[in-house]
Amino acid sequence: MIKFSTMGIEFRCSFLALIGYLLLFGLLCSLGVWQLGRGEQKTILLAQQQDAANAEALDLTRQTEIDTDVLRYRPVLVSGHYDASHQILLDNQMLNGKPGYLVLTPFLPDGGQPGILVNRGWVELGDSREVLPDISIGMATQQVRGRINHFLEPGLKLKGAEIPGETWPVRVQVLDSKLLADKLGYALADYQIELDPAQPEGYQRQWKIAVAIPPEKHRAYAVQWFGLALTLTALFIWISSRKINRG
Repeated sequence: MIKFSTMGIEFRCSFLALIGYLLLFGLLCSLGVWQLGRGEQKTILLAQQQDAANAEALDLTRQTEIDTDVLRYRPVLVSGHYDASHQILLDNQMLNGKPGYLVLTPFLPDGGQPGILVNRGWVELGDSREVLPDISIGMATQQVRGRINHFLEPGLKLKGAEIPGETWPVRVQVLDSKLLADKLGYALADYQIELDPAQPEGYQRQWKIAVAIPPEKHRAYAVQWFGLALTLTALFIWISSRKINRG
């Protein structure tokens, strides 16, 4: 038992209670510090992504190896032609409260590199799922401009959601470049190009730079953890103390 008094207040608690308080206090503070660190990391990441977005466009026609993590959001150019006969509709995509698809069209670079899926934007579902939207596109050789990005990751992945259908255009809920490459019969890059809004033959494009949890939310979580640590301390002092009666 630990016991002492000061300023007319007596503090009394067991060793076990003190150890439990210190362990829980340390845990809460460490979680707060961790959230602050994550917030700083996200701030740096967003700055790096913005720098990449503002960089000069990279010509992918001359590139053989692409590090998507390093070049994510980097503007790119690539010369070649679309594979207009084989297109992909990424299902269950919402925009302004309306259901629809993201249209991804394979693009074959002139340099002989693997095909690249070009995300041409969002189209509305329409009145029936049985009737697919018209996503026709020309096959003439051209230069595409956009930005590099990872494939969209769903919040909840259902079994078989990545398996493409039998007929073109195929509908999928998850993009799997290996499965799509097997169906197409040629190699595909493991990233997409989000078509620049100024480019023709695209649909609604509202590309953003973002992270799953923004820095501000990490800092808010940190404040909550530190607040819990402070509340725990106040409760521990209140429970362990009593006023000395000198009567």
